Amino acid sequence: MYRTISKFAVSAFTVSILLTGCGGKNDQANTSSIESADVSVDKAAEIRKSARDIATRSATWQLEQLGNLEYIPESHRAKSENAKFWIQAAFYIGLTKWTETVNDETFLKFIENMAKEEEYGLLTERPYHADDHTIGQTYLWLTEQTGNQEAYKPTQEHFDWILANKPDVGLEMLDSTASGSGKVHHEGNCQLRWCWADALYMAPRTWLKLSNITGDPKYFEYADSEFWAAADYLFSDKYGLFFRDSRYFDMKSDNGEPVFWGRGNGWVFAAIPLIIDDLPEGHPSKERYIELYKKNAAGLLKLQTEDGYWPASLMDPEKVKTPEVSGTGFITYGLAWGVNNGILTDAKSKEVVEKGWAAIAKAVEPSGRVNWVQHVGKSPDPVKKTDSQLYGVGAVLLAASEMVNWK
Repeated sequence: MYRTISKFAVSAFTVSILLTGCGGKNDQANTSSIESADVSVDKAAEIRKSARDIATRSATWQLEQLGNLEYIPESHRAKSENAKFWIQAAFYIGLTKWTETVNDETFLKFIENMAKEEEYGLLTERPYHADDHTIGQTYLWLTEQTGNQEAYKPTQEHFDWILANKPDVGLEMLDSTASGSGKVHHEGNCQLRWCWADALYMAPRTWLKLSNITGDPKYFEYADSEFWAAADYLFSDKYGLFFRDSRYFDMKSDNGEPVFWGRGNGWVFAAIPLIIDDLPEGHPSKERYIELYKKNAAGLLKLQTEDGYWPASLMDPEKVKTPEVSGTGFITYGLAWGVNNGILTDAKSKEVVEKGWAAIAKAVEPSGRVNWVQHVGKSPDPVKKTDSQLYGVGAVLLAASEMVNWK
């Protein structure tokens, strides 16, 4: 971008000198064009600078708080303190992406130490549950980055067991089994598979990375099939959005609108680029993922609020009027990825991304604390400014990993 604009500016300036006195209107047009280009370059540079600053501050603040999570409601504090549980594991997905993007050795060392302390293990009480596969993405990432072959062995052993004992349940979510129990033979529990939107962020990429590292396609063949079973079931072509689970298919908000959860859509929309980036060259499903990405992006681009956030209830912004940063972070990341990779090429998409990033920046305190993060849930719930959670920081780090390369 710099070189292209620089050449254009030099060319335009040279022509204006040669034509002095021969066309005042042309001179004005050229000057205006140059000034517009300069403003664009300056804005992009400021965004890149802010991304580096915000990511460093928020990641550092969150790591410093890991031994002091008193700000998290007691109902989920113990789970938040467990590195293997999805709440903290979702934070590490953002941290690993940021660490890889800027080659930060300090963060890499922290991740290495954490993974070693956890003995590279997964939670095993719910062997099929997608949430409990999330931390595997970080272990496998370590193997990719450092060559540590021990980091993925427990995940491989666990997934081999699943492949030998594949679940045979439908995708309908029942209230009686929706609490998250993923016991081995819990009849009717669709969570033995990926029947809710969040699951598509938590598990499929773990399976994909395992195939990439081992060279054995069987892991992602299973995950690819299960991803599309869930996506075809939960995605609404009419709205370009994902229902959280089957209980929301016919649900209406207080204002009579369909209920599409902001963070629920954010989970999936962030997962799709992460999966695409990890797909082997020439993988037959790549175009299908890109097509789904485009449909989901089209639905989300229309729903940003005036202040730059995506509402907790996407189709009913009056339901929760406050900002919500976790969904906004994931969606901004996904859209920024599309712009940076030449998939979203229109000016409106770029404008929406920049507005989303500005909204995120406003939610991060000088200390690095990320505010306005809806607590653990499954639907659009109220959010306070002081609400913060690890996965919200992970979403901010994902967004920063694209904004640091903004042009």
